[in-house]
Amino acid sequence: MNNKFIARKKIHYRIRKRVSGVAAKPRLSVYRSNNDIYVQLVDDVNGNTLAAASSREKDIMAQKVNKTEKSKLVGAAIARKASDLGITHIVFDRSGFLYHGRIKAVAEGAREAGLIF
Repeated sequence: MNNKFIARKKIHYRIRKRVSGVAAKPRLSVYRSNNDIYVQLVDDVNGNTLAAASSREKDIMAQKVNKTEKSKLVGAAIARKASDLGITHIVFDRSGFLYHGRIKAVAEGAREAGLIF
């Protein structure tokens, strides 16, 4: 394991000590790989994933845009799925990633589509 990964994990654990989701206000967990981005709404009390979206979905993959724009589309997709479940308020969990670039684009896309952080 390299130092960058260990540093991100330490940040992630520090965030998770404070951030927790419940059914009424789930946690929006974000994972960023080199090529794709994955988000899910998690109810930590029951240990359930309520909804998930990623840049690997067919409608998002079909769009020929850069990774940051795809991240914004993923944020909008998870917001649509959340509104179908009747969820408007969430807690944002950046999973130790810095809040800029693709992580920020997910948050902006979700906010524009109606989620409240």
